[in-house]
Amino acid sequence: MDPARRPATVKGLLAEIKDTSELMVDLAYAAVFFSDVKLAQEVSRLEERMFDYLHSLRKVSILAARSPEDAEHMAGVIEIAAAVESIADAAEDIARVVSSGLGIVDDLRRDLRYADEVVSRIRAREHADALGSSLRELMLPVEVGVWVIAVRRGGEWNLDPRAEYIVSAGDVLLIKGPEDGVALAREQMGAPPAEEREPETEIVLSDLDRAVDLLVEMKNSAEVAVGLAYTALLLNDPALAAEVSSLEERSDAIHDELESWVLRSAQEARNPDDLRGLIRLAHASEMIFDSAREMTRLVEKGEELHPVIAAALVESDEVGYETVVQEASLADLKTIKELRIETETGMFVLAIQRGRRWTYRPKATFQLEAGDRIIAIGPAEGADELDELVGMRRELAQA
Repeated sequence: MDPARRPATVKGLLAEIKDTSELMVDLAYAAVFFSDVKLAQEVSRLEERMFDYLHSLRKVSILAARSPEDAEHMAGVIEIAAAVESIADAAEDIARVVSSGLGIVDDLRRDLRYADEVVSRIRAREHADALGSSLRELMLPVEVGVWVIAVRRGGEWNLDPRAEYIVSAGDVLLIKGPEDGVALAREQMGAPPAEEREPETEIVLSDLDRAVDLLVEMKNSAEVAVGLAYTALLLNDPALAAEVSSLEERSDAIHDELESWVLRSAQEARNPDDLRGLIRLAHASEMIFDSAREMTRLVEKGEELHPVIAAALVESDEVGYETVVQEASLADLKTIKELRIETETGMFVLAIQRGRRWTYRPKATFQLEAGDRIIAIGPAEGADELDELVGMRRELAQA
């Protein structure tokens, strides 16, 4: 997210605003997971960058409006940017839980390890295969399904490692992706395997356990809502926008239930500040849901979107994509786990539509069928690989 990476155009600035907000959320949750105050401070620095982007976007949008019609379209661009800014504000609130010293229950860190997308730190060892290779050559998003969020060399964090960045021994990579992809990345960096997940045993959940589980569910669902919102904007799809609205409404009920369990768990908490941290994190997640809903209001209303919005979303680091499973394809009647979609293509499946029914965050055991509509996000290069996996031929579809 180097300010000089894209020109100061509406498209370039909107893409930077999207990418920066997503980076802030990733870093904020990493700060929570690792109890890392320095990472939390980096989120605050990114907030300053976000302010500069938004200020520039408003100026460029005003200058670009040469007619009442232009002004109406640019107003929509600014509305969407303001909603994305709210996501950045939520990320800063998450990070502030760490930087302000509010407690975070150990159960939450343990559960975050098994969230849909895991955040991990990997130190590149001296014997690593990846040493001397650039991030472009490693192609981690496509090859193993993980994103390099940031790199620390010495005591400094690089929050925008470019494709030309050369991996050196001692570098600490902060990565995000599925558990299988993280394991493959660790192998490339010469790091030992991570601790194996303890086998699940049936236990009686305490009130605090229930609150933590709901918070992780809110985090996962909020990420899905944002991904669906961006895809709804990209495709100008009212049906997807309606699904974002449904997720936001459901989040209100989950938030209320979470607060109830937090209050019930007051007696079992060792430190009352731990509970304050949970409530703050839940509120921030709710802000992200609300922002996703705000992004899609114009689509829900059926209003025409400025083409620059779709252009910016295509140009951003992570793109939304839709495809359909074809009969007799590799994916037909196979589970997501069998296909290893994330590690093979780098695309994360947000939702699957079968008939009129949607499945959000489908589990690894979900079996795909011909006709399933897949909504996924990931690197642009992974889209073609996903199409190939499901047998989708774009040229035939357009003929």
